[in-house]
Amino acid sequence: MPTDTLAIALAQINPHEGAIATNAARIRAARAEAARLGADLLVTPEFSIAGYPPEDLVRKPAFVAACEAAIAELAAETADGGPGLIVGGPWQDGERLYNAAFVLDAGRIVARRAKHELPNYGVFDDKRVFDAGPAPGPVPFRGFRIGLMVCEDWWFPAVSETLAESGAEILLSINGSPFEVEKHEARVDLAVARVVETGLPFVFLNQVCGQDELVFEGASFVMNADRALTHILPMFAEDIRLTTWKRAGARLDCAPGALAPPLTRDAQIYGAMVLGLRDYVEKNRFPGIVLGLSGGIDSAISAAVAADALGADRVHAVMMPSPYTSPESLEDAASCADLLGIRYETIPIGPAMEAFAGMLAPAFGNSPPDTTEENLQSRIRGVTLMALSNKFGAMLLTTGNKSEMSTGYATLYGDMCGGYSVLKDIYKTTVFSLCRWRNANIPDGVLGPRGPVMPERVITKPPSAELKPDQKDQDTLPPYEELDAILEGLIEGEKSVDALVAEGFPRDTILRVWRMLDRAEYKRRQAPPGVKITPRAFGRDRRYPITNGFTALIK
Repeated sequence: MPTDTLAIALAQINPHEGAIATNAARIRAARAEAARLGADLLVTPEFSIAGYPPEDLVRKPAFVAACEAAIAELAAETADGGPGLIVGGPWQDGERLYNAAFVLDAGRIVARRAKHELPNYGVFDDKRVFDAGPAPGPVPFRGFRIGLMVCEDWWFPAVSETLAESGAEILLSINGSPFEVEKHEARVDLAVARVVETGLPFVFLNQVCGQDELVFEGASFVMNADRALTHILPMFAEDIRLTTWKRAGARLDCAPGALAPPLTRDAQIYGAMVLGLRDYVEKNRFPGIVLGLSGGIDSAISAAVAADALGADRVHAVMMPSPYTSPESLEDAASCADLLGIRYETIPIGPAMEAFAGMLAPAFGNSPPDTTEENLQSRIRGVTLMALSNKFGAMLLTTGNKSEMSTGYATLYGDMCGGYSVLKDIYKTTVFSLCRWRNANIPDGVLGPRGPVMPERVITKPPSAELKPDQKDQDTLPPYEELDAILEGLIEGEKSVDALVAEGFPRDTILRVWRMLDRAEYKRRQAPPGVKITPRAFGRDRRYPITNGFTALIK
């Protein structure tokens, strides 16, 4: 006879891409905890055996075989009478390869469900490596009928409606859904639509990890058929959450549980930066990071994120003053390092500047100084930092922001040197906001200081690259409030010049910004990876040709 209650444990876990044995061990540990909690079923995220997105790893037959072997081992272990398992991974079926959910129980694989809707936009390339599975039917599990979906399947109504029409009692989606700021709210709104359409409760389970440019923030949740949220798991933290379900007439209801408090926009962005950097450094086995600390706002917040992600003892900051470096910048850099408790040293670049000037003088002849000499300073600093990285193994953290990367206000092989960036998808105006927020807040789970991370002057003084006397960013760029609004319109909004003019921006400023954005594409192709924050991050989200004669945008 069917039981009336079902205990489902949700494993919001952090997989390591490609580390199959490590991921299997993590799933085993989660299952042991689920058994302790009294669960009948443990659910893990999309592609949990290997980490998502697997990209071209799934083109390797040995990789697919290793995943399948690990899933078979996990299936055999369910013969112990403990919780069943739902595990994500590849399913090779003849010539077809699926992104699948495997249901493991009673010592075997009792069901498979292949991802039906394959995303092929933004950061997703599922159609490139996977075949689309058939529309899934419900999975029988210990007297219940589970409508099991894989990520994209729940973003469109067809799969949910098919499951409801074929007798599912609950919609359960395993996900590798990347972070974008305020995306959690959009997911909840979409869940409401699925619940209203089907009359069924809904479970969204997401992984929580950093994977190259992508961050997956977790924020899993459960919604009953009456659209009430009964569980919300935290952002940026692993969690094993037991949910208790009971039949109420013809439907299943989930008993109320804990609702993680919402995070502000700044808290979400900062949490993504910390998790993205931590996992990139840890999973690539770097001992720590090195960065240039200039006394400016970008390097200050980058250093704070590094200390919060890794601990102060794993952060090495270097001030590299030139003859144009102000006393205030020297003071502010030292003060930042002191507040963070990180290692700090000074390596002046004046001798290298003189050496290059003498070496290049015969070739330059009587050419007057220009941006060439400015860029040389940046490249000297890049070489210095890369030398420290090579010598001691620490990863060089790049400190440029999205405003600079958009307009080309960065030096190739200079301040663009590095292995990773936490500011790559963050506009300058947001950098200011994040600095103020971090000075006033201590995020959960950070390893950095319990107080302010930079002096107020770092936030309030006019930004400057300090590559020539009395230089200010605003000598070259429009005011950041105007620049960032125009850039967001051009990049995230793909708006025309006329549309931005209608919003009140000067046409000549828009055209100037657009030209800078277009010309800097070749630089961005050579930039290090960085945390994706917005819906249109440079790299996998936004792919423009370098050689590009299209000028319709400026008309």
